Amino acid sequence: MDLPMQDAHRDLEGVPGPTRQLAAFTAGLRGDAIDAFARRAATRHLIDTLGAMIAGAPQPATQAVARAFARAGVAGGPVAVPGLGRRFDVLHAAYIGGTACHGLELDDGYRPGSVHPGAVVVPAAFALATLTGAAGETLLRAIVAGYEAVCRIAAASHPRARWRGFHNTGIAGVFGAAAAASVLLGFDAAQVENALGLAGSAAAGLFSFAAGGDVKRIHPGHAAQEGLRAALLTEAGLAGPRGVLEFKEGFFNAYAGGETDYRALDLLAAGDDHPRSRFAIANCYLKPHACCRHIHPAIDAVLDIAAAESLAPADVAAVRVGTYALAASHAAIGWSDMTTAQMSYPFVLAVALLRGHVGLHDFDAASRADAAVAAMARRIEISVDPQCEADYPRLRAATVEVAHIDGRRFTRIVAEPYGAASNPLSDAVLGAKFLDLATPPLGAARARAALDTLWESAAASDVRLLAAAVQGPDVSPSCSV
Repeated sequence: MDLPMQDAHRDLEGVPGPTRQLAAFTAGLRGDAIDAFARRAATRHLIDTLGAMIAGAPQPATQAVARAFARAGVAGGPVAVPGLGRRFDVLHAAYIGGTACHGLELDDGYRPGSVHPGAVVVPAAFALATLTGAAGETLLRAIVAGYEAVCRIAAASHPRARWRGFHNTGIAGVFGAAAAASVLLGFDAAQVENALGLAGSAAAGLFSFAAGGDVKRIHPGHAAQEGLRAALLTEAGLAGPRGVLEFKEGFFNAYAGGETDYRALDLLAAGDDHPRSRFAIANCYLKPHACCRHIHPAIDAVLDIAAAESLAPADVAAVRVGTYALAASHAAIGWSDMTTAQMSYPFVLAVALLRGHVGLHDFDAASRADAAVAAMARRIEISVDPQCEADYPRLRAATVEVAHIDGRRFTRIVAEPYGAASNPLSDAVLGAKFLDLATPPLGAARARAALDTLWESAAASDVRLLAAAVQGPDVSPSCSV
């Protein structure tokens, strides 16, 4: 039976609905309420995301977006995209930044929601903070709020939304950008709820990229721009719907479905937390490998087996992987282009076995056409393991058996891959990843100086100082207008 309109906006038994919970949290978040562990995580994820943005700026998808905007007559503006020299208005800077960040599959994520929060939240927050000259401390607070929105909403939707064909980063990300912008604009709870209401109508992103093409790359860009736009429209006085998450025609019913009264959802408890912090950002992962995170536990397993057993590629007779259903579905993805190759379980695992690593250069045209990779991929079997499936999304696990040509078998079980909050990258490894990504466009000296500056982000009096540190050359003069 349909709920009357007024009931859709009413708290359930006096308990605020999820939209109001999130709005109150965002408006009420103060710097001194963020524990030291989460504050450090915010700095680490800012560094990691900006590194991915810098490296992704010259990539084909990013440059295609820039050319399209130039063709549409988008003029310059006051905000530079990290890694690029050209400046844009704040909305297009957020779009290009989100696209750049997600263009190489190196951006962070939150396992319970199968979502990439940084690729949406950081480009939106960084662009607006650059425009307004916000302090670094305020930027980090906005990032914490934005991650909370993306991660909790995605966790409450997953895996139902994914099985319905949606890409969680695109559909949940828009709320994170709106929340982060709300902090930077100083909104009260009513204004935050309004911005979330406007953002909900822009939630978008299908998993159709599994069939090929680069549309996946622009999902975070779209979400970053639209969430930011929703906040600016709120500031300008445009009214949005209340209760957009739980309303009958709202987000959760439309994207996740199910026989659930979402008014009763405790949104801020969705997903899981790190033992040392209640903030979602503290429990997000950082990627050591340039591919889909669902494949990472198997990569860790085969690399460990190869190192421990001095295993050469010619020694491998077969590889059998048992994992959860969502990861196993990637066994059917081919590698006709870079996007699909980074999502393809057999291709990625074959690369790991043959080359001992999975890096950006392993997905170029030559690698995708490599007969040795194709031959190794044919020796790899992926199936659903009942225990891994039962543990997902609490864990992202894989059981891997490598059969040697002499009959020996080596087995590893990886419950959480390297880079998870429970198995984190050290600051040194994170810094090395940033330098590896930022040095080609910025040069070694500037990349090192930028990293040193970013570690001190909380003390920055003006985010424009951070923006100057990561601004790069415009690698596409043909995009100028």
